[in-house]
Amino acid sequence: MKDVFLPKIIDKMNSIDSYKQDFVSYLNKKIAVKEPENLYEPIHYILQIGGKRLRPVLTLMTCELFGGNYKKALDAALAVEVFHNFTLIHDDIMDSAPIRRGQETVHKKWDVNTGILSGDAMMIMAYQCLENYGPSVFKELIILFSKTALEVCEGQQLDVDFESRNDVTIEEYIKMITNKTSVLVAAAMKMGAIIAESDAQEAQKIYDFGLNLGIAFQLQDDYLDTFGNAAEFGKQIGGDIHENKKTFLYLKALEVCDLEDKQQLISLYKSKQNQKNKISEVTHIFNKNKVAELTKNEIERYSNKAFNILENIVIPAESKAILKNFGMNLMQRKV
Repeated sequence: MKDVFLPKIIDKMNSIDSYKQDFVSYLNKKIAVKEPENLYEPIHYILQIGGKRLRPVLTLMTCELFGGNYKKALDAALAVEVFHNFTLIHDDIMDSAPIRRGQETVHKKWDVNTGILSGDAMMIMAYQCLENYGPSVFKELIILFSKTALEVCEGQQLDVDFESRNDVTIEEYIKMITNKTSVLVAAAMKMGAIIAESDAQEAQKIYDFGLNLGIAFQLQDDYLDTFGNAAEFGKQIGGDIHENKKTFLYLKALEVCDLEDKQQLISLYKSKQNQKNKISEVTHIFNKNKVAELTKNEIERYSNKAFNILENIVIPAESKAILKNFGMNLMQRKV
């Protein structure tokens, strides 16, 4: 493994905002509207309407924590972000979603065909971002990236399948969010380690750290969708209930509640009744059965799994502290 001594753990160590600013500057330089405008303008639009930039920041941060120059990871970070936003365009079409990050979705602002084609172009552009790496690094990145891309598609299909099933288990749900959400978080981190030329075993450990952190991240999203503050969360509370999403909260409630609550919950998820009443009634059942507390326990369990893996990664203690602090902040977020 390369020497990963980090002088004074880098003043830039780089605040998350610093990584984010550098990444956004790079994105703006690389992604521009060109002809045909109706293909590239929607791409530029989706990439400019915000988002946490969590995944590309993790790629840059991991590269530096493993002793690499984070600027060498900018193309990989861009690949991850372009791919992630491609999935959002297509997910929004599949969900008929009108709003993304407080703005019109691509298929609403343009049309469905434009959304499909621009999304397809983004998938290709994501792969092109990796072409700047040397042969050995490129091969490692491309194998990981292709594996991850396919897993994300598998996760999305599972999510669609669950809509018409009434026998989804918590284990199946965790498998779905692992593929749909956390594998890309994990891959983003491992790509940073690969570019830093870290030992393969250490790169796998950071992948496993990211995988568990990604599961905790998605469970936190589930929690905030029902129990978050609307002003802080940035979207309507109860959206998952409105859409009859079989989230961890719903599945856990079915597992722990009595027969009467279980029957009412199943009935509510099938009903077309006033959505405001539906959300309040489902939330009442969740509260009655301490589902918020049970969900927080599960978030903590996956966070701790991530932090236990982190302890065994061969990087300086200061680097571990940065990653642990990042993970803890992620789990305490309100948006």
